[in-house]
Amino acid sequence: MNSIQLLFIYNFTMPYIVKTKNYMSFKPKAHLYFIIFILLSYSYQVVACSMYKITTYHNTIIGTNFDAYYTNPCIWFEVASKEQKYASCYSGGRIEGDQGISPQSGMNEAGLVFSRLAAATPISGIVDMKNKKPILKAAWFLKEILHQCKTIEEVKAFIEPFNHSYFIEDVFIYIDSTGRYLIVEPYTMTIGQDANYVLSNFCPSVTNQSYANRLERYRNGQLFLQLHPADTSLAYAKALIDTMHVCRNKMGDGTLLSSIWNIKNQTVTLYFYHDYSQQLQFDLSTEFKKGNHSLAITSLFPTNKEFKKLIDYKIPQNSPPLGIFTIISSFFFILCSCFYMIYFFRTKNKSTYTIWFVWQGIMNLLLAAYSIVLIRNMYIFYYDAPYKHYTSSILDYSGYIPFVLVAVSFPLCYMNMKIFSHQLLPKSIKIVYTINNLLYLVYIFLFMYWGLFDIWN
Repeated sequence: MNSIQLLFIYNFTMPYIVKTKNYMSFKPKAHLYFIIFILLSYSYQVVACSMYKITTYHNTIIGTNFDAYYTNPCIWFEVASKEQKYASCYSGGRIEGDQGISPQSGMNEAGLVFSRLAAATPISGIVDMKNKKPILKAAWFLKEILHQCKTIEEVKAFIEPFNHSYFIEDVFIYIDSTGRYLIVEPYTMTIGQDANYVLSNFCPSVTNQSYANRLERYRNGQLFLQLHPADTSLAYAKALIDTMHVCRNKMGDGTLLSSIWNIKNQTVTLYFYHDYSQQLQFDLSTEFKKGNHSLAITSLFPTNKEFKKLIDYKIPQNSPPLGIFTIISSFFFILCSCFYMIYFFRTKNKSTYTIWFVWQGIMNLLLAAYSIVLIRNMYIFYYDAPYKHYTSSILDYSGYIPFVLVAVSFPLCYMNMKIFSHQLLPKSIKIVYTINNLLYLVYIFLFMYWGLFDIWN
């Protein structure tokens, strides 16, 4: 499992994370939730992000949008140890196992800035890197680059010996004090020196411009730069990062954290949960003098109604009871289907009732499959219904299963009363059939709560 697949575990491990001198680590109780949620993190879609960098003759600024569903983003500061060269500041919210929080963006005292963006796995330009050194600790690796490097050439030399295809679903950009940048993809690294540069969720070396323009964040950023002469003022930087942020219709969710890194001034300005009326700025040199420390960003900003709505919204990936219920229900549906089929084929006297068991078994298999879809694709809970996937028509069609369930639940419940009063049917099948239909009602309630019927919005 790679790091992108650990999304949402953070919600339930955060209360059990302890601060140590140089990083954050888990208390033992958190490992229980970690093990449970491995089952829920097998195949998530990538988290969307965006960034830009602007260089003028006197300064470089970098803006980053971290579009994710973590509920406890942090900013933290690490001074250099004896083996390290530079103190560094990081922001992020992604848990990398017992390594603590992995940085999503950051800057060191030498003016080296980086941003991490999710990207689809490249299907071309693949290079065999098995003979290179493995990356054993992703969070350490990303932080160590800022602790050790000043220029993009140094970054490239640092990464080159390692198998950086480990980050198969990520693209990184490093910008040094000269304004030049290094794009690090799973199989290649490219140096660029454009004064203005925008990047979103794609690998530039294998992505054509027409595809990149389909991404709204990227398109908005490019258009803004075309219409407004670039400068490195905070007002301009905020307007551009605002233009590239995300706020979705269904939940008001989207950009969790926006940060503007000013290389010359050695400052970072934060905006929380796409509210650009509130900002917080840190002077890195001042913070480094305080030693190693970390701050929960949610505690630094006023209450955000949309963010509170996100926290209160429960889905299998952020609620252990719902996650376990969904997994157990999937197994129950499959077992019931087998039970019904066995009963149907072993019963000599076929009747209307036994035919209904077959239909119930088919519906069970559909719901079991849809439960797996929900577990593996959390964005279904946040996007408009019926969910539309950018490549999979199967996922598109699965969005109509809740409506099928509602359509068949009424005749199935009616038949449930008939079956329960039937004298010749075994008591065991009556009980199983009843529990099965009660579970349908629970699912219908959950589908309503998750807005999976709200196709008119």
